[in-house]
Amino acid sequence: MPTTTAPAVPVLAAPIIAALTDAGVGAFWDTDEQFLVAHRAGLTQTQALHGEHVTVDWSEVDCASLRATAWEPDGLPDYADIATVYTTPPAGPVSDEAARCARAVAEWFTTPRPRAGRTLVDALAQYGIRVFADRDSTSYAVSMDLNTYGQHVRTGMYLSVADRESSINHVPAAHTGWSVFVHDDGEPIGDPLYLSGDGELVDCAQDSAAAAAVIADFITAPISRHCDCYSQERYGRRHDRECNRYRRP
Repeated sequence: MPTTTAPAVPVLAAPIIAALTDAGVGAFWDTDEQFLVAHRAGLTQTQALHGEHVTVDWSEVDCASLRATAWEPDGLPDYADIATVYTTPPAGPVSDEAARCARAVAEWFTTPRPRAGRTLVDALAQYGIRVFADRDSTSYAVSMDLNTYGQHVRTGMYLSVADRESSINHVPAAHTGWSVFVHDDGEPIGDPLYLSGDGELVDCAQDSAAAAAVIADFITAPISRHCDCYSQERYGRRHDRECNRYRRP
């Protein structure tokens, strides 16, 4: 009588599961579907698959590259992709990548869930600056006029802020650096006012504090330091490097 052999568990599954376990996250290899599932601790495998969970995929050439994706049931057996929790910036050693991914997944399952955007909002609040984001926005808008709020922010001169991966709702452990651009009626103008990181992970708290300081300095600067370079750039004229856009705290 023929026998069937269960598919082998991939070599990389073990160190990733170990890293997730060390981070306080439940994890298992689904032999039926052939993917790695991470979930809130204390759940059975069945409970995990009937609620929000995260799958971790990887590719391996010389180093490991991981991607963690959050899912929620969408009329079982279907699931809806709700977010990318973590993606490897540059590939790295398996142990390092597994630990970084595990930290991000652990934050994702934390209640309340920490968000990098919240860290930035709190940093800006220290200067009395508020931000605006559309419901599905991947960036924040900061008005040049502190008395302008809501949907009117994006109709004039404002600053846009987003992670280098075009996100504001990612967990701090997956942060790759804020970028800040000057916009006029939705169109970006010139070089970034602030740009951190080079694709690697960046400390979210430190980066948010630095970005907030630059934004506050720019918005509260005397108008003479802003000059009229914005309109000049539209016609190919050089930006005045004495203006506030090239200053740093």
